[in-house]
Amino acid sequence: MNRALMIILAFAGLSAAQGKETQGRQTFTGVITDSECAMADHRQMQMGPTDAECVNACISAHGASYVLFDGRNVYELSDQTTPKKFAAQNVAVLGTLDSGMHTIEVDSITAVD
Repeated sequence: MNRALMIILAFAGLSAAQGKETQGRQTFTGVITDSECAMADHRQMQMGPTDAECVNACISAHGASYVLFDGRNVYELSDQTTPKKFAAQNVAVLGTLDSGMHTIEVDSITAVD
């Protein structure tokens, strides 16, 4: 009986650990936006005449952070400096996803058409 309980607990521990593991390095594509607007239309915030100005204004004025929105998911970005020049642009982010935190550990960001 004790052995069965120990086996169940061991499997439960492995399952929990897997949820926090990072996946391998991969490329994520989407739009650099801010955590304040994320999936919303930037015109609603009226923080600037362009989407890029709205993103950067939300970062500086509202304490938001740069995120990647891929059309379905919002990913936090570990690098909060490089995304500024890519605000409101389609990009490819090379990095490692921490699935437990939904954060990409950024290696590089490049613009895509």
